[in-house]
Amino acid sequence: MVAPLSPDFHPAAPLAEEWAAHLGRDRRRSPHTIRAYVAAAHRLIAFLGKHRGEAITSKTLLALDAADLRAFLAFRRNEGLANRSTARELSSLRGFLAFVAERAGEQASIPRVKGPKLKPGVPRPVSPDEALALAGDVAAQADEPWIAARDWAVLLLLYGAGLRVGEALGLTGAILPLGETLSVTGKRDKTRIVPLLDTVRAAIEEYERLCPYAIGHGDPLFRGVRGGALGSDIVRRAVRGARVRLGLSGKTTPHALRHSFATHLLARGADLRSLQELLGHASLSSTQIYTSVDAAHLLDVYRNAHPRA
Repeated sequence: MVAPLSPDFHPAAPLAEEWAAHLGRDRRRSPHTIRAYVAAAHRLIAFLGKHRGEAITSKTLLALDAADLRAFLAFRRNEGLANRSTARELSSLRGFLAFVAERAGEQASIPRVKGPKLKPGVPRPVSPDEALALAGDVAAQADEPWIAARDWAVLLLLYGAGLRVGEALGLTGAILPLGETLSVTGKRDKTRIVPLLDTVRAAIEEYERLCPYAIGHGDPLFRGVRGGALGSDIVRRAVRGARVRLGLSGKTTPHALRHSFATHLLARGADLRSLQELLGHASLSSTQIYTSVDAAHLLDVYRNAHPRA
């Protein structure tokens, strides 16, 4: 019975790859999301193979019951999966099972399994001084002036324009020469216009001047040491080192700079609808979380300043 436990043995395994193609082609999901979702589908198939001791087919998946799904989630929790990750995995599997049913021409009958209860997460912004100190520290570690200029420009884009890391690194030479605004392609290929602060524009222009690689219209704007597109892992690793050196919170990540952009605009009077447009959120509910951030900041100020707090 060793063969049925091999992932390659399960006839259902190719369904995960078909789902990946569907997510990219029809749903316009990001490569990162697709990898995570498809990995969850493969994990479910492999688990069921061991759990049942048989080859898993599309019929097996269509007949899946709540007990099977609960057993899988319990297995994942025992592997150390946190509540939020467990909920995300369950959500992706519901999508996968719905795809399998649709492909088979059957009505989707997804087992009703409640995910773990989640406390609403509140983003942790950094202060303006910390954001600039972080970008400056990362740039100071660079071996060459053009790399320092690149890192400074990337991190200023995250904080000064509210871009996601992938959005910043996805920019091409098509944005040059720079104007007062920037066209950004975000999740699901949605395009939005964000204003460029003078300091951010100057940082990008200085990087362009120093970059040893020609930046054509379709070339990546931000380059790695060997001339290829700069990878997000390099940015995240650099920020991790800087936050340790500066003694900042472990939640100080590149994405925290985007949170700071939103929080500081809201604190200065920006309305939620405008902030939604600037961040590229599909729904206002995604933007409303920043009202909690601002309230939390005000509460901290009160507690620290009021003599009776």
